[in-house]
Amino acid sequence: MNRSASLMIVGTASHVGKSVLCAGLCRLLKQDGHAVAPFKAQNMSLNSAVTPSGREIGRAQAVQAEAAGILPNEHMNPILLKPTGAARTQVVLQGRVHATVSAREYFTARRDDLWAAVCESYAHLRERHEVVVIEGAGSPVELNLKARDIVNMRVAEMADAVVILVADIDRGGVFAAVVGTLALLTPAERARVRGVIVNNFRGDSALFADGVALLEACAGIPVLGVIPHIPDLRLDEEDSLGLTGRRYRGRGDAGDAADRLRIAVIRLPYMANFTDIDPLFLEPDVDAAFVADAGGLIGVDAVILPGTKNTVDDMLWLDESGLAAAVRGAARAGVAVFGICGGFQMLGRRVDDPHGVETDRGGTDGICLLPHSTTLLQEKTTLLVSATLRGVYAGISVRGYEIHMGLTDLDGAAPFGAVDGTRVDGAMSDDGRIAGTYLHGVMHNAGFRRAWLNRLRERRGWPPLALTAAVDAPGEQEYDRFAGIVRRHLDLARIYGWLGLPVAGSEEAAAPSARASGSADALHTLPRGSWT
Repeated sequence: MNRSASLMIVGTASHVGKSVLCAGLCRLLKQDGHAVAPFKAQNMSLNSAVTPSGREIGRAQAVQAEAAGILPNEHMNPILLKPTGAARTQVVLQGRVHATVSAREYFTARRDDLWAAVCESYAHLRERHEVVVIEGAGSPVELNLKARDIVNMRVAEMADAVVILVADIDRGGVFAAVVGTLALLTPAERARVRGVIVNNFRGDSALFADGVALLEACAGIPVLGVIPHIPDLRLDEEDSLGLTGRRYRGRGDAGDAADRLRIAVIRLPYMANFTDIDPLFLEPDVDAAFVADAGGLIGVDAVILPGTKNTVDDMLWLDESGLAAAVRGAARAGVAVFGICGGFQMLGRRVDDPHGVETDRGGTDGICLLPHSTTLLQEKTTLLVSATLRGVYAGISVRGYEIHMGLTDLDGAAPFGAVDGTRVDGAMSDDGRIAGTYLHGVMHNAGFRRAWLNRLRERRGWPPLALTAAVDAPGEQEYDRFAGIVRRHLDLARIYGWLGLPVAGSEEAAAPSARASGSADALHTLPRGSWT
């Protein structure tokens, strides 16, 4: 193949399934022998990932890269917006902090430098891959934003992409969503949209056959497939809208969870990287739930304080809501408390922000369950790391990643572990019941997770359980399973035809692609867990 092709997935709204469908398409293209890479020009998300080169991108693009079988890099998501307050956002440009600005400044300023980075990053990927799967953001027809939109149809035009529109039928109003979106596009933009995918259909899709015919008649373009609702899909969510799913409401109520550990995860207003907690929701002896009030801590075995993009403001919210006092009371009663990144910072005596990195409030006292204190700095740490734990977890090895702007003084606290054999990380009490770490992804390490849970079981007088590594973050089988579902319900032959690709199983497809079998720089095998 002498040229590369681009396929773009746009949606009728946010959270209609663009991210996971892009991951599925990346896996399908990989399975069919094509060198494929994901791309999203601009992402607004507090769920991020660290690349092997120490750059920060949206987690959705890291997941899509893994589905494509390649290592994630900063060109897959050249602009990442991370809100730090009600009207401020940190701008991460090609993996590095570019600026922290007000929403007004970002949306009204000329952004020629940002668009240049988008074009540069897309060109980087297109030169090295046979197919680029592009994800849009929100809706492409937010008319008040469209003149400054650098993630939807402007990208489609720049990339000369085949565009497919996705709608979530479970939300209701699928006809209005599809037809309304198409009507608000310009004629040139409308001409790029080749078809529609109806996503998240519950029940027998044959019952929607007349709906498909009506939708095609109204939209004037084909319905390429009706993707079923998949209740147990284990792919990372891009943003906190994903917390509304059943997966995040715990495995049962108190009446049927007497034989399971109860774990409360504090749902902070600026919670970041909440996927750190995912493995706990899948453990057979755990009943976990996100909570936002002090009542949610009654009768729990453990409390988890997750990461946050605004440690000071979230700590103040904990105080104002009564949750800080409730966490202290739970700790005095023998409940385990575990903090990750910003959650670790809040477990200490003090968090100060002298440079206004995240807030203009200066700083605040912490929960004071451990003696450490933290100062937020202007430089961000983004690293993939490995660590050997200490204290009650001595000898356990873990892998994870750091994304933080804080420097923590342990002030005599025992460290949680040692990172890469060169420096200490985190802090914990002598008995390990109160602990915190900067390592995102620590709960994805089955050895530590099971050791931590077994200590909770011991306090209940229950016997320990063996490792359950199978519940870790999604691996090859989960990507293949999802790709299989998409393949069965999507008109891939038509999509491949638009892209100029041979259909899987054809004689042309049997011949190896020049790019798919090219240099190691073009296609890397991604080892499991290399970015989490």
